[in-house]
Amino acid sequence: MNMNSKVVKPKPFLRWAGGKSWLTNQIENFLPTSFNNYHEPFIGGASIFIFLKSKGYIKGDTYLSDSNIELINTYQIVKNQLDHLISELRTYQNDSSFYYQMRSSRPQTELLKAARFLYLNRTSYNGIYRENSKGEYNVPYGRRCLSEPFDFHAMKEFSREIENTVFQSFDFEQTLINIKEGDLVFLDPPYTVAHENNGFIEYNKKIFSWEDQRRLKDFILEIIKRNAYYILTNAAHYSLDNLYAGIGKKEVLSRYSTIGGKGAKRETYNEYIFFNTK
Repeated sequence: MNMNSKVVKPKPFLRWAGGKSWLTNQIENFLPTSFNNYHEPFIGGASIFIFLKSKGYIKGDTYLSDSNIELINTYQIVKNQLDHLISELRTYQNDSSFYYQMRSSRPQTELLKAARFLYLNRTSYNGIYRENSKGEYNVPYGRRCLSEPFDFHAMKEFSREIENTVFQSFDFEQTLINIKEGDLVFLDPPYTVAHENNGFIEYNKKIFSWEDQRRLKDFILEIIKRNAYYILTNAAHYSLDNLYAGIGKKEVLSRYSTIGGKGAKRETYNEYIFFNTK
């Protein structure tokens, strides 16, 4: 072995506001000794899945889902038509004119829809996915002056890891049909409340409402009934502390965040981890 060779850590190929790359340094502390199949009902940028898969923790089948239809379509195209997707993306230009042309376009094939989604994700402001009241993507151009905005290596690595993976465009409650005893469910829902205050967060036209948080609690109770494992992340807020009181265990983790774009202040936030794995 070449001692000077650098081990490249697998990473997401999507930019994702609220992503959990920061948690990969601590997620191993919450894993069960072993588990059967793996589930993520809010897959987002897939950072936790990529980490667990690359470390060999996921040995069974994998079910990755999200209510964002375009996101799931993109993952399916990466799985099944990666070469064609890369060929299409190589023709795209990283400039303001092409960006707004792509943003207003309405591609008709699943491949071109995935290419558009990935292009907008990689070149938009802060990688945010946001729609207006008409369901139109409305994030401005990010002015990231990169000669190559796409991480084709990460896409290829991801494609190699998802042979036994099922992608589904589901509301999280629908994923119960696949969850069985001994499985592990990792949950990273959109945050309804801001960290440690009463503010509300909205990334999309359909926010994850407080009623959705209550449905998620019932979902977790059903996971427990099935003798499966769960790990849930959420904002450190008293309302969530009250909601999950008496259910499983809770720890508080600190992280840095720079969401807010160029010049944003790097601040420390606390997040809750709710779990029944230890």
